[in-house]
Amino acid sequence: MLWQPALPDHYLALADDQLNTQIENRRAQLGDELVILGHHYQMDSVVRHADFLGDSLKLSQLASSVVEERAAKGTPVKHIIFCGVHFMAETADMLTPDSVSVILPDLSAGCSMADMADYDQTVEAWELIHSSLKEQNWSGRIIPITYVNSTAAIKAFVGEHGGACCTSSNADQVFAWAMAGGTTPKRDDEEIKVLFLPDQHLGRNTSAAFGIDVERNTCVYNPKLTEQGEPLGGASAFELYNATTILWAGHCSVHMLFRPEHCADIKRANAALSADEEPTRIIVHPECRKEVVDLADESGSTEFIINTLRNAPAGSKWAVGTEVHLVNRMSNELKAKGVHVSMLSDCQCLCTTMYRIDEPHMLWVLDGLCGIGTTKDAPIDQASGPIKIRNAVRVHPQATTLALKALDRMLAHTGATKVSS
Repeated sequence: MLWQPALPDHYLALADDQLNTQIENRRAQLGDELVILGHHYQMDSVVRHADFLGDSLKLSQLASSVVEERAAKGTPVKHIIFCGVHFMAETADMLTPDSVSVILPDLSAGCSMADMADYDQTVEAWELIHSSLKEQNWSGRIIPITYVNSTAAIKAFVGEHGGACCTSSNADQVFAWAMAGGTTPKRDDEEIKVLFLPDQHLGRNTSAAFGIDVERNTCVYNPKLTEQGEPLGGASAFELYNATTILWAGHCSVHMLFRPEHCADIKRANAALSADEEPTRIIVHPECRKEVVDLADESGSTEFIINTLRNAPAGSKWAVGTEVHLVNRMSNELKAKGVHVSMLSDCQCLCTTMYRIDEPHMLWVLDGLCGIGTTKDAPIDQASGPIKIRNAVRVHPQATTLALKALDRMLAHTGATKVSS
């Protein structure tokens, strides 16, 4: 997690209506120079200021398109404020020109899942796994896949080693591409293994959907266990040899909160309904553990969940296994249609790092872009000097080049266009 300095007291003392008004004033002042991106998991008070709302990769791609469109019109974008978490801002930086600053309002808004896959640990794991397999006379290939919820460094590692990124909506396609040999078509006598980073649950669910026996032919590599002296991350040499998918020991702290018993409670309640009562259907994100996905009626990406709920018939009932802000937003949106949406779990399944993005931090970075001061000598609404680009997120050019290879391979094999030139 990056360090975020405390905000000046002035920002914390502003009332909600003052924050809203001043943010909108700054947006108007910056005009087409500014684009604000809001992730689905953000609070309503944040997303009301967003030009675009979506998931992480979609937002970065939208930002790239808008930058190109406005440049063609002679009104170039100079700044993107990404109301998400750090890896998302990294992706936006990689997909936009160097002339555009990508800003994360609070640098402490990281992602615990992304942080579970460290670059040095991954390099060590790659070497240890290959060494173990070589000792067992295994001569196939390992193709790495990383979920887009990963750092630029991990995307770069995967790009350098012939692998690809994936999203929760295209993981099945990318996995099939890897099992077919990835960048080099698989020979008939060749064996392929996949190293899936950093979310073991998406990797396990994707492997199962591909037809892999996940009990027999997957294993988990835990870098913390390697640090504690277990040379193969807690897996045995035999397990590595038999594994088609080597799963990194990472997870989403939000989706791990949903448990099989939550699904069982819903199904028990459904069983007690009369014939004319509407049962509750369960829809979950594939970052949930496999036991939950197996019990759900539907499983899919954030966009899949949103579209399924919006297309649901009036009178239908849904228990949703994903982040609480999104669920509450969908519940409020669909009430008028007569679609009942609730959380699968009663616990507050909140992305706490996403929650660090708030209106005071948004106003603080906007004030910097507008050259507005906050001291007694320079009141909040008075320009006081040159602009200050606060919390700019920059990815090293070499890492960008390699990471874009991983993104390009994903898009090339999922019916989309390339992201790099």
